[in-house]
Amino acid sequence: MTGAENLPLTATYRLQLHAGFTCADAAEVVPYLHALGVSHAYLSPVLTAVPGSEHGYDVLDHTRVNPEIGGRAGLEAFASACHEQGIGVVVDVVPNHMALVAPLWRNAPLWEVLRDGPTAARARWFDVDWDHLGGRFGLPVLGDELETVLADGQITVDVGREDEGPAAGQPVVRYYEHVLPLARGTETMADGDGLAALLEAQHWRLASWRDSADVLNYRRFFEVDGLIGVRVEEADVFAATHELLLDLHHHGVVDGFRIDHPDGLADPAGYLQQLTDAVRPGTPIWVEKILEGDERLPAWACAGTTGYDANAALLAALVDPTSTRAVSHAWQATGGERELATEVERCKRLAVAALLRPEVARLMRRARQALPHLDTDRLEQALVELLVSVHVYRAYVRPGAPPTEQDEALLVPLRTGLERALAGREDLRLELEALAGVLLDPQGCATDPAAAIDLCVRFQQTTGPVMAKGIEDTAFYRWHRLVALNEVGADPAAGLEAEAGVATLHAWARHQAEHWPLGMTTLSTHDTKRSEDVRARILAVSGDEQAWTDISEVAQEAARRHRVDGPTAHLIWQTLVGAGRVDTERLEAYLTKAVREAKQYSTWTDPDEDYERAVLALATEMLDPGSDTSAAIADAVRDNTLTIRTLTLAQKILQLTLPGVPDTYQGAGLVDLSLVDPDNRRPVDYDERVARLQRLDATGWTGDLSDEVLWVTSRVLRLRAWLPQAYGPGADYRPVEAGPFVLGFLRGGVAATLTLRAPRALGEQGGLGDTRVPLPPDAWVDALTGAEHRVGEDGVLAAEVFAQGPAALLVRATDLREGPR
Repeated sequence: MTGAENLPLTATYRLQLHAGFTCADAAEVVPYLHALGVSHAYLSPVLTAVPGSEHGYDVLDHTRVNPEIGGRAGLEAFASACHEQGIGVVVDVVPNHMALVAPLWRNAPLWEVLRDGPTAARARWFDVDWDHLGGRFGLPVLGDELETVLADGQITVDVGREDEGPAAGQPVVRYYEHVLPLARGTETMADGDGLAALLEAQHWRLASWRDSADVLNYRRFFEVDGLIGVRVEEADVFAATHELLLDLHHHGVVDGFRIDHPDGLADPAGYLQQLTDAVRPGTPIWVEKILEGDERLPAWACAGTTGYDANAALLAALVDPTSTRAVSHAWQATGGERELATEVERCKRLAVAALLRPEVARLMRRARQALPHLDTDRLEQALVELLVSVHVYRAYVRPGAPPTEQDEALLVPLRTGLERALAGREDLRLELEALAGVLLDPQGCATDPAAAIDLCVRFQQTTGPVMAKGIEDTAFYRWHRLVALNEVGADPAAGLEAEAGVATLHAWARHQAEHWPLGMTTLSTHDTKRSEDVRARILAVSGDEQAWTDISEVAQEAARRHRVDGPTAHLIWQTLVGAGRVDTERLEAYLTKAVREAKQYSTWTDPDEDYERAVLALATEMLDPGSDTSAAIADAVRDNTLTIRTLTLAQKILQLTLPGVPDTYQGAGLVDLSLVDPDNRRPVDYDERVARLQRLDATGWTGDLSDEVLWVTSRVLRLRAWLPQAYGPGADYRPVEAGPFVLGFLRGGVAATLTLRAPRALGEQGGLGDTRVPLPPDAWVDALTGAEHRVGEDGVLAAEVFAQGPAALLVRATDLREGPR
């Protein structure tokens, strides 16, 4: 098979594969991707995952392409269909973890380790602290204490059935859906010594799920017990877990890779270099790296990030700065926490204290070994302070690696974290400085260098989960000032300064153009909290101060009647503004998830059904067209229809033309009002998209917003392949300054993206007037409408540019000649 290694990389399109949407189904979509202008199809993980998985990140077997999506033959057929159309194939790689879910025999390497313990041939695959339980693997999966479970007869000894893989014909222990292997030579113990003695003789140890903090001794993905950390830093583990993917690559099936959560690895930079060395020169590798604030991607061997940073910068630029006072006032009136930073710290502490207790316990075991002279209680307090005070996903200390020029910059998060911790806990200075010293220079620890190095690496692997669980999965479900900004890597407190968002976007884009011209730009992914179009609707209404205030007031009145807290009510009505007339089942699923993730009145482990019923009753009332809240929402959406259109198209054309490679999430070529997963994994109607695009190509846009989104998407993606001088590596980025209501930039000197900003405020101030857009003098053509513009020395009138719509893509006429239709 011939791959697409020589195909210019201009745009990707994300497809979520699973049993309900296989490689064969995806192959049928390829003509649509080709017509859209996509250069690469970008697939979710393709290796064998837990049966029925809708995402594929719970890998069970690295040696087989998932049979549920069509196996290797299905993937090869899909790749052939892509390559015939000149489209490359990118696959998602999961190096950090594997599935640990019942029945465990499905994970053959793990089954072997559970049977043979730390001496198993593949024991080094998994990140397990064997010393903690005396060489045993902790499994806190019981519904009660072991003694109670045994007394109730819930655990039995059996023989594996023929359909149970490596367990077939072997003696096993069963506990409901759990099947566990017996250590060699212990098969007969249950007969003479009793079941309790048999369990005690195994290489695994059963315990109640409530004892996880003390018993769980393997690294997890965040706080998910069912995902076990893999030690891909070991050469043999890397080789075994990547052999099939690299074989597919070198046989021309796979042309690029997306790396899931590299910050969970012991050495992200080393892993990426090893992968780069193993693939064909020039193969694109993207990393799912979440950057905070002005943090920049380290100089890794990769093409760039998957685009959360682009989305964050873009969101900040689209906030209407004229209405932020009203938006903030409405939030404060709910009684919610005024300061985001305060809520974030509170939630990070909760994550450390409740969700990540096994990880903190493991860090403390190493800290005591490295710093035995310090008081244990005070040392643990210092460790917690440092975990909470690091405000990025991780620092990058590489014990034993030769120092590089950028090492000091990569240590800044730890140094600033120490400063923050000291500012709040000066009484812990001795412990904080000692800990920081080990983390910054573990090899300098004279007491126990091995423990110090392990502490250093493991601390860096833990700050990411603290950030993710504290901020994304807790604070973002509590702090609802403007939920359109509650996105991965974004700043929900953005927009308080008039030009801060625009400046942020331009600074990010300049850096992207210079350092990461092939990094992805995105608006929606499988992990975004809300689709791009949901966010655009919320942002549009947020620019209408009176509407925002009116909805908030009637929503708070309804919340008091239903005895629901004000902040949750604020989330509900914003959700309805964004998602529109969402059906009850989807809304209930979303709100149940939201209140449990908030962990204030209900949780996943201890749900408060009375509270949840009250929330759902409030939401049902807000959906009722006869309610005051529903009427206020309907009025606001109607009155801001033009603003919704403006922001929907503005964010789309900005994403498609910013420096980098635009990624379109499945189905996002039309208006898509989806909420957080699994809502954003609903089936996509590709027949409708194909029909729409064919009609647009034949007759042009007819006025529907979805048509307009598809028109912009297809025209820009086709143009990108035609104009590498504007959008390829090396094309520069220059902001176009045309006042507070025009956002624009020039790419490569030949293509200008221009959009309206804060359109409602613009209308209230009388429109664009004589505002002029400073472009180089020449003949320019709008690639979206065909309108011609003769630009003079003083630029071109903005009103002329936006006469046919709120977004324009002006290209020098000489460069556009004979371009894509």
